[in-house]
Amino acid sequence: MVALARKTLLHEWRRFLPAIVAVGFAGLLQLLQAALVLGIFGTAAVAVTGSSADIWVGYPGTQSVNLGRAIDPNIEARLWMDTAVARVEPFFSLDGDWRGSARDGSESVFVSGIDTRPDGLMFAHVLPPGLRARLDEPDAVIVDRADIDKLGVAVGGTAAINGHTVRVVGVSSGLRALGGVNVVSSLATARQLDADPEDGGRPTYFVAGLRDPADAGAVARRLDTDAAFGRYEAWTASAFARRSALYWLFDTGAGAGVLFLAATVFLAGAIITSQTLVAAIGGSVREYATLNALGIGASALRRIVLEQAFWVGALGMLGAGALGSALLGLARTLDVPVTLDLPTAVACAVLVMVLAAASGLAAIRVLRQADPVSLLR
Repeated sequence: MVALARKTLLHEWRRFLPAIVAVGFAGLLQLLQAALVLGIFGTAAVAVTGSSADIWVGYPGTQSVNLGRAIDPNIEARLWMDTAVARVEPFFSLDGDWRGSARDGSESVFVSGIDTRPDGLMFAHVLPPGLRARLDEPDAVIVDRADIDKLGVAVGGTAAINGHTVRVVGVSSGLRALGGVNVVSSLATARQLDADPEDGGRPTYFVAGLRDPADAGAVARRLDTDAAFGRYEAWTASAFARRSALYWLFDTGAGAGVLFLAATVFLAGAIITSQTLVAAIGGSVREYATLNALGIGASALRRIVLEQAFWVGALGMLGAGALGSALLGLARTLDVPVTLDLPTAVACAVLVMVLAAASGLAAIRVLRQADPVSLLR
């Protein structure tokens, strides 16, 4: 029966082509939506994922890295007391009002003050040592290359953040932030840009590098049990990145809108796919009736239909994977924030195959018309 299902697909490929295209299109939409969701909401945690720190320490209950509050500087001493800690750095995160040229107006920015040493933890994955060194210049900042036109300034140009003049000394990739523009500066420059006098120059976070990154979970738990150095909470880098992304995805209107759109697209894909597959099976009713007349039972015919649905889904996903890879590559060259990891891609493939299987089950109803008596009409 399996061979018969494949042979039918090959012989009647024109009849099944719309179903294959429908499945592939549904799979492509799922892949692209997943990549966009992961990419867009992953930028909420770009400060975490773009850094090599193993532990983050911030204000208790912080939901996202860009929503941090100033913490007690004495917490740094507590971090150094843990023998598993090899490196500690302060990190300043503050909101800013960017004013470039008069025609561009103002822009909301997130200022990230980092340690500029070549082996610094913050943004270690996106800022090479040579570019970091430029931040040692007074009032120097770096922005993402995709944001520089929006800010209305070129490399070497000047602008104002919170009324303080800064100069763009370079651009990089991988700094784009959700809900605003990420501007990276040195710790000294960030202190000068802080418009909140209540912070008093206190850092927003402390980040730590461990001797063995595998100990991150245990170190975070140890730090959370010691309240002698002030109010704080410790997270592993992976947990804090996930926390930031999930906050924007589930606790904001933007995330709810994206999830609703994804569900709508999946539902539309399910309807279109099921209808095209039912139409393809319906066009072969006389062939199924002939098989039934030759002694092939209804259960065997159902297996043929399900097998055809499987191959329709597999071929559709193969095309969706090839086209999706090309489109994601194009998106990255255009600085569109897209991210697609293997577990997500596998989940999309499984989802589409389930969709194809459900469409096959819906198409089985057509077999009720495959009565040998219909051949006499």
